[in-house]
Amino acid sequence: MKHGIVIMAAICCISICAISVRADEMADLKQQIAELQQKVAAVEAKQTQQQVQVDERITKLAEKQSSVPDSLKWAEKIKFSGDFRYRHESINSQSSGTEQAGRNSNRFRARIGIGVKINEDWDLGFRLATGSSADPSSTNQSLDNGFAKKSVWIDQAYFDWHPKQYEKRLNIYGGKMPNPFYRAGNNQLVWDDDVNPEGIAAKYVMPLPGTGNNLYINGGGFWLRADEGGTASTSGASVFGIQSYVKHDFENKNYMLGGLSYYTFGNIEGKNGLYSTTSKYGNTMTGAGTTASPYKYSMNYNVLEAFGEYGFKFADKPTTVYGSYVKNLEAATSKSTGWLIGTTFNKAKEPKSWELGYNYRNLQADAVLGLLTDSDFVGGGTNGKGHCFSGKYQFTRNIQGGLTYYLSQKGDAGDAYRRLMADIIFKF
Repeated sequence: MKHGIVIMAAICCISICAISVRADEMADLKQQIAELQQKVAAVEAKQTQQQVQVDERITKLAEKQSSVPDSLKWAEKIKFSGDFRYRHESINSQSSGTEQAGRNSNRFRARIGIGVKINEDWDLGFRLATGSSADPSSTNQSLDNGFAKKSVWIDQAYFDWHPKQYEKRLNIYGGKMPNPFYRAGNNQLVWDDDVNPEGIAAKYVMPLPGTGNNLYINGGGFWLRADEGGTASTSGASVFGIQSYVKHDFENKNYMLGGLSYYTFGNIEGKNGLYSTTSKYGNTMTGAGTTASPYKYSMNYNVLEAFGEYGFKFADKPTTVYGSYVKNLEAATSKSTGWLIGTTFNKAKEPKSWELGYNYRNLQADAVLGLLTDSDFVGGGTNGKGHCFSGKYQFTRNIQGGLTYYLSQKGDAGDAYRRLMADIIFKF
């Protein structure tokens, strides 16, 4: 028994000594771990500081490389844009009921524009364009004449004043400018797409309180011919226009608009043709169309237009229906009215997207000034009626193909006029 007690006492002493030793070792180990943690934290802090310094150097280098020298900062205020269109065209028509030989031609249009930002309130715009002639309603250039060099014309040159205090609601233009008047569905009943008026114009947008609608007011005065004296038949001529319409945007992104336009060509009666004295462009004129007896306007053209447009989704595709009605209040004949209705379905914008369009019009001889209306419909000018079918396909970004077909009748005899245009357009 005594031996057992002695043995147990010895074991207890040994255990106590072992625990004491282990406690000392654990304390040393904890101290070593703490020292290692401090060293790791110091290394991480140093690495973070070095990374910040590297990032700062990269940022400064990038800013230095992307910054424009003071001598070239003016270039940041200039923007270029343009397009090139190649067209194959086929025309089949009648004259006094007799079928004429078909005409096939290849044509192109090239335009390059420059926009210049003067300051926050002022911009300048310039554009050059091709054209077989100075015709105000066409920039097409035919491929012909034995590879002869082609002409380039000043298509636009204007200023745009938009005071910032009006918050983009007021624009005043001067020079040869884009058409400031709204055209429902981009129709060409009064104005051809290529017409760029010359004079002074203004556009103003006024919110209508409590309605969620906007009132748009556009107006301008333009020179058709400079007043250089001489005979009454060659004296100055001008046109003044005013337009107002209201647009309502629905919550589902549909929209509806309607308005009125009034254009007064009030001083051209008895004057020679404004661009050509050998073509009537469908209007009623006096004279024989020769040098000795040039065509003269037999009346003034004070044109009142009513128009409307509705945009909505059909089969989940953007769809537009639109219409326009015009009447010449100064017409000396009964052929004083014109109207157009049309629709577009879908929008050719993104790659592989497409668009379809259709319109029908009946434009009497003296409803509008023939020189400025659609130059493709019935060969250009008024006194015609018929259909226009169109389709577009967006091949890739900035490259689009299109087909347009006119199936119409022209002149008092109702001669058939059929025109097919196949286009490919490149934009930048």
